[in-house]
Amino acid sequence: MTKSTRNTGKEWTPSDIRELRLLASQNTPTRVIGLKLGRTEVAVRARASKEGISLKPTNQSPYG
Repeated sequence: MTKSTRNTGKEWTPSDIRELRLLASQNTPTRVIGLKLGRTEVAVRARASKEGISLKPTNQSPYG
């Protein structure tokens, strides 16, 4: 069973996408982005992929 959020089933607005870009550029965790936008983590990942937005941290070494 998936969590219901306040924007479940609603279209993404241009301001939602702008906020997604901003939060992703600040290395905000996907789960936190979802909470701020009222979307599920799966929805955030799907929209980021569709918009070409990278959710990978940019300031972390891959070697820990």
